Amino acid sequence: MKIQNKVVVITGASSGIGAKMAETFAAKGAIPVLTARSITKLQENASQLSGEHAIFRMDVTDSLQVADTVKLIIEKYGRIDILINNAGFGVFENFLDTPLEQFEDMMNVNYMGIVRCTKAVLPYMLKAGSGHIVNVASIAGKLATAKSSGYTATKHAVLGLTNSLRQELVGTGVSLTAINPGPINTPFFERADPAGTYVKNISWFMLKPEKVVAEIIKAIERNRAEKNMPPIAGFGAKLSQLFPRTFDWFAYRMLNKK
Repeated sequence: MKIQNKVVVITGASSGIGAKMAETFAAKGAIPVLTARSITKLQENASQLSGEHAIFRMDVTDSLQVADTVKLIIEKYGRIDILINNAGFGVFENFLDTPLEQFEDMMNVNYMGIVRCTKAVLPYMLKAGSGHIVNVASIAGKLATAKSSGYTATKHAVLGLTNSLRQELVGTGVSLTAINPGPINTPFFERADPAGTYVKNISWFMLKPEKVVAEIIKAIERNRAEKNMPPIAGFGAKLSQLFPRTFDWFAYRMLNKK
């Protein structure tokens, strides 16, 4: 798929890689449609964009608002070529210390948010016979570590949904890509790791937002089913599947940095 002139709907576009994606898509001649809960932040980000773009307040936990926003975008542009399900958050705490509501909130945003947005957009793509959906999951969906049980579970769910739906869409003209990045240097960790312990321990390993966005765009252009970042993390995920006991021993000693 060529990016130029494509209508690209991005959830969670108020900060982090969502905001960076909007900037990069605009620079490449696409039409980014930024969505998030904070209209103020969207306006700030949009003010930096070149070319045609749009912003819409949209809370991915609100089914009616998601459906209404998608209809407004269709009315404005007549189509949605690319949907990037990027909205999400994490909280890194011990299982017993994490309130039940926190598990529910993460699943509601990270997983059900993708379900809501995809159900709203997919009928239009199927009618058009074309489109591309990108689900931003996480390498955590393949490579679990301590103190992230709630967040990891949501990303496992995202990958399960993505892999199943991809099979349903064979022959429809609609593509589906899973993006599985490791830790990215974004405001995500202001909530996930407020003490800064995890960020300090893995700062050398953190991905740059522009690198992640470049790989997402490349995955769309090349119609890739999945992209793991960095490659060594993807390799680790394969080892964990082949040798789960051995990898648990390794993870317990080497990867528990939270």
